[in-house]
Amino acid sequence: MQPYLFPYIGYFQLLHSVDRFVVFDDVAFIKQGWINRNRILINGSASFFTVPVKDASSHRLICDMLIDDDRQHQRWTEKLLKSFDNAYRRAPQFASVFPLLESVVAAKPARIAELALASVKAVARFLELRTTFVESSTIYGNAQLKGEERVLAICAAEGATEYINASGGRSLYSRERFESRAVKLAFLEPRLVEYRQFGSAFVPWLSIIDVLMFNSIDRARALVEAYEIA
Repeated sequence: MQPYLFPYIGYFQLLHSVDRFVVFDDVAFIKQGWINRNRILINGSASFFTVPVKDASSHRLICDMLIDDDRQHQRWTEKLLKSFDNAYRRAPQFASVFPLLESVVAAKPARIAELALASVKAVARFLELRTTFVESSTIYGNAQLKGEERVLAICAAEGATEYINASGGRSLYSRERFESRAVKLAFLEPRLVEYRQFGSAFVPWLSIIDVLMFNSIDRARALVEAYEIA
């Protein structure tokens, strides 16, 4: 999966389901995607928060995209943390979760891939997920391959016997093709989880920040485990 910024709970369910998680950071940057933005709850509605990037383009690799800290955007860390504070100051788990957000944002890495991956790793540690991570840009040397063929090459390099993808991958990958390479292909199906937010109608599929702000660590772990593999 591409490195996403404080992604939704399904991303962490995928982390929970695997032994080794490949961070696909040497593929094209997705504008208006989840690499440099996500959604939190503001006044009962889903609202985006965004980290500015320089010269956003789908013709550049994620690992090459720089965070924009020029004069116009140099206060992005302060603005981002202020957004989190304003949105969740009254949430029951704010006191334990906000320092986690501060620690990720305060590091101020140069590249968005570094920040996004740092956000994923920090939450994984918080939830005690034991998955190991590997960045595709650092090890495989197969960026010339595309789509399914590249995934199969990575599985071969890892000696994998099973590959689990998000449910959206059903239209991209063939079970027969994977089986021909001695790899079982499976897909993660997240269940819709609900929890009490601020008393209004539940807003689903927000950033994991929302899950952590309203649920104890034990409850958040239980929600992360609410999925099926098919």
